[in-house]
Amino acid sequence: MAVNLRDVARRAGVSTPTASRVLSGSDYPVAPELRERVEQAARELDYVPNAQAQALLRGNPRTVGVLVGEVDDPYFSEIVNGIQAVATTHHLLVTICNTKRDIDRELEYFRLLQAHRTGVVIIAGSGLIDDRYTEAMTARTRSFQQSGGRVVAIGDPLFDVDRVLVDNAPGARELGAHLVGLGHRDVAMLAGAANVASTVERVAGLREAVERAGGTLHVRHGSPTRDGGWSGAAEVLAAHPEVTALVGSADQMAIGALAHLRAQGRAVPGEVSVAGFNDIAIAKDLEPSLTTVRLPLQEMGRSALELATTPAPDEEYLVRTLATELVVRRSTAAARDRA
Repeated sequence: MAVNLRDVARRAGVSTPTASRVLSGSDYPVAPELRERVEQAARELDYVPNAQAQALLRGNPRTVGVLVGEVDDPYFSEIVNGIQAVATTHHLLVTICNTKRDIDRELEYFRLLQAHRTGVVIIAGSGLIDDRYTEAMTARTRSFQQSGGRVVAIGDPLFDVDRVLVDNAPGARELGAHLVGLGHRDVAMLAGAANVASTVERVAGLREAVERAGGTLHVRHGSPTRDGGWSGAAEVLAAHPEVTALVGSADQMAIGALAHLRAQGRAVPGEVSVAGFNDIAIAKDLEPSLTTVRLPLQEMGRSALELATTPAPDEEYLVRTLATELVVRRSTAAARDRA
């Protein structure tokens, strides 16, 4: 026979309403000693709350939907780790939706999450510079919030919603200043999709620093992957042999560039310096270790869910801004004509 809430209350020696308050996540105050007894009784009896019934009663099930570009991308996986850490503390169920940054797929997943009465949706990726995307996401967000849900974006979503922002452009300018200080004037950037807001910010920040010093930035857009970095490095260096520094808009692109240079027998950083963005876990273990702009990826995820569990303001949107940090390692050095 299935265990019900009354069984838990009987085992804990409390009333059924008290047991309900503890196990439903209610904000109603319950004495710590009673709370501990109820939680222990639930564990002993292997009590599993009926989430569908709670959803019908409250209209706000304790579930979180996360829209990510690529679940195997270290950028998104670290963000999800941060979200999961907060979700565990608050006893929330997390659903990950792999959108591949396809507009129709992202909108369809959002609609499905709303249909399943998900309480929180986190959009874990900067907005796409596309009028159809902005219009459709604005409408879907408004509908979701009017039904009682919360929406938080990580990165500039390009529409009005609570958000966690990262200073991409200042981080890129700092990296550009580092390269310029080493004498690099011909720099190439291997960038992801041109319609992603964070990529646009990184390209603009790096361009500003390089061109201010009288240099030239060559930009090649492609897949934000290791293979995209490999092919991008091959194309850029063939077209612009004068380039002395390659920058990936994501670390995995920089890793691909490193692999291509190694295959060509070109020394890093002796002939070509290489740098990236995000500071994924493997960056410090590469040979040579990768200079990169560190983003607080797990903190971005934690902050997003913390905002979602904060009471919504009546008018203004909640914004939390996190800083980047330039991490200089052995993959960058003086330009070859100035070494």
